[in-house]
Amino acid sequence: MGSTEKPSPKVCHAEACAIQDCLRRTDYNERRCTAAIDSLYACCKKMYEEDPEARAIACPQPEQLKLKLEQRAKEVVDAEMRKTRMG
Repeated sequence: MGSTEKPSPKVCHAEACAIQDCLRRTDYNERRCTAAIDSLYACCKKMYEEDPEARAIACPQPEQLKLKLEQRAKEVVDAEMRKTRMG
């Protein structure tokens, strides 16, 4: 085992698919899919806690995941919609 092992295609796969399904249902409005995104991040966090050397295709690298979780804890989510200048 170790970091040279190929990423697993199955770990957190269902959570990643749930995000894609949500995006399709909501016309790709990421803000409406934050629960699905949080579920994926929780799955990835658990995987890394159980095996720090684990990798999954659906999961961000450990450092990226840590940053994303910190941002979400501060309510600065990557799925936040930006206001447009209209009117």
